[in-house]
Amino acid sequence: MFIIAVLLLLSTGLTVNSEIHSLRYIYTAFSKPPRLEGLHEFTAMGLLDNRMIDYFDSDHQTKVPKQDWMKERLPDDYWEKGTQSRKSKQQWFKVNIEILMKRMRQNDTNVHVLQWMHGCDGETQPDNTVKFKRGINMYAYDGNDFLSFDDTNSVWVAAVPAAEPTKRKWDEVQVLKEYTKGYLENECMDWLNKFKNYGEQQLKQASPPEVFVFAKQTKIKTNIMLTCLATGFYPKDITMNIKRNGRVLTVEDGLVSSGVRPNDDDTHQIRKSVEILRSDSSKYTCQVIHKATDVNVEKVWDRKIPDVQSDDPPVVVVAAGVFVVLLIVAGAVGVVVFLKRKSKNATSMILFSIPVTSTDYKGSD
Repeated sequence: MFIIAVLLLLSTGLTVNSEIHSLRYIYTAFSKPPRLEGLHEFTAMGLLDNRMIDYFDSDHQTKVPKQDWMKERLPDDYWEKGTQSRKSKQQWFKVNIEILMKRMRQNDTNVHVLQWMHGCDGETQPDNTVKFKRGINMYAYDGNDFLSFDDTNSVWVAAVPAAEPTKRKWDEVQVLKEYTKGYLENECMDWLNKFKNYGEQQLKQASPPEVFVFAKQTKIKTNIMLTCLATGFYPKDITMNIKRNGRVLTVEDGLVSSGVRPNDDDTHQIRKSVEILRSDSSKYTCQVIHKATDVNVEKVWDRKIPDVQSDDPPVVVVAAGVFVVLLIVAGAVGVVVFLKRKSKNATSMILFSIPVTSTDYKGSD
């Protein structure tokens, strides 16, 4: 099982400047304490439009606000009830990991991961309210999709044979299906509207990108790696091009892209690179367009080539690979893992399994 620390957030790609808003709650539990710095046996968090708004982990045992407006607008009893709810979920996860390990005939030699994500997406209306668009309730175990709720048809969908017993059991509980659908379409949307209104001004703040163009040594002495890096921007929608004598380079030219990745301060970064001959005298430029902040720059590579391997500019760099999340927690960087396993058709998100009751949703937790 590969665990790579990276940031996420989450595959939806939603931004505040679009007409779609999202609210997500994500829970991650390990079968035993992971021996990796920054990882906790249990972690829970809420995210509004991909920005963390609250956080809880098994070491600190307190649900805390991660945005100033959450702290200012919500009363003390909201955080007290949320803390108790997440403590109970921590125990619930512990029990269900043991159930799944027995079902899968696994021992405790390896560390196993159980995750759950639930939430809703809404579309902004002319009166500035957000109308329900879709609900999400997904479970997974050890990096594989396990079970999800089909909100349209009010049925549970098993992703693997091992999930079939849970699907059959849950489909027979009509009140559970009704409550799950009701939460996603109504209560979740109520919280989404409330949180959006509370933090609207802060969430609308845009941040322009810093742009760097630099070269690095490669394993082939005659070649260098030319890289264009943009970081610190919000929202995430951005256009980046590397040009050679005015022509935009593509994958056919060997261009590789990291894609847009989150930094640990709610901003994003992207880098594109191409390997070229050290002797290439062409004019190379990096074009970055960030419409939200009216940035449209084209930086010319200064043709400086390091004699030895050097570090990149001093920015947050997200590891390539499976998928990850770095998050600011109580002034320090904490890590929450979202494992993704690549298949032939797509990359499936990890989330977990087993039954939930109405109390698991109360308090927008």
